[in-house]
Amino acid sequence: MFSNLNSIRLTMIRSHVISALMVGILFFTGLQLILLALPKNPLALSTILLLTAFVFVISVGSGIYFGYRDSTDVKKRLEEVSTFITILERGNLKTRVDVDGQDEIARITQSLNQLSAKIEKQVQSLQRLADEKTELAEEAHKAASIEERQRIARDLHDAVSQQLFAVSMMSSAAVRLLDSKPEKVKEIIGQVSELAAQAQVEMRALLLHLRPVHLGRDSLYEGLVKLIEELQSKCSLHFETAIDQIDCLSKGTEDHLFRIIQEALSNILRHSDATQVKLTFSQKEEYVFLQIYDNGKGFDVSEDKKISYGLKTMRERCEEIGGVFKLHSKQDEGTYITIRVSV
Repeated sequence: MFSNLNSIRLTMIRSHVISALMVGILFFTGLQLILLALPKNPLALSTILLLTAFVFVISVGSGIYFGYRDSTDVKKRLEEVSTFITILERGNLKTRVDVDGQDEIARITQSLNQLSAKIEKQVQSLQRLADEKTELAEEAHKAASIEERQRIARDLHDAVSQQLFAVSMMSSAAVRLLDSKPEKVKEIIGQVSELAAQAQVEMRALLLHLRPVHLGRDSLYEGLVKLIEELQSKCSLHFETAIDQIDCLSKGTEDHLFRIIQEALSNILRHSDATQVKLTFSQKEEYVFLQIYDNGKGFDVSEDKKISYGLKTMRERCEEIGGVFKLHSKQDEGTYITIRVSV
């Protein structure tokens, strides 16, 4: 802002010298007029020129002196202001400059002091907000973790735990009937095998929920490919996928869509008895479309309460990214989920 303060000094000295020259010119002109008004000129031309030169020298010398003296004070005060601005640029907002006088420079200095104090308060407020945001994020993360643990605990208790308990009871019964009723034991073992398979499906679905919520460094395309490959290697489901690599989505939108797909596949594993899943992800004009279909037993959307929590979570996640969530399902006809999100 004040990178060349010397030019200010030169400007002030030049201004004083010009003023002094004007005084010399006025003196010479005035003297000539006075001499012309007199009936007889008492001074010779050489004397007039000598006096005029003397006045010029005195005026110019005075102009240079007073210009230098006045500019020194102004230059010093402007250097203080310039140094103060540099200090503020480096982030030292606690520094203040003494206000000397009541002229324009003093008012500028006072305004800079007030601005520095205001910025310092704003920075403190931003720091408090950042701290509060971090605390709220930690609390939200803890609350979400607790809620997810409670939900998984309920699912374990409601499904896997009861199935394992039934397997234990039936196994004990089979041991007792092994000698007396071997045919009954064969039937019980078949039921135990079915319950164990159901428990295995439930555990796979719950483990799917324990996967990382965020994609990390992977894109949505890469995350979905890895997820489908993992499920195909561990489950009997047959997947038909058509996943386009879409690069125009934000990271937050990709995370939400990935979590929605996790939830949908978990519901399919646990509740649908499906053998086939079709998943498509594509872009048409200004929208991306996600479709998930399974050929399972389906359900009555208005009455089924068993998976209402998962559906509610999926719908909420979709709405958080400005998407439209649609669900179609009928008994023995499978389930079809469509999501549309603008890009």
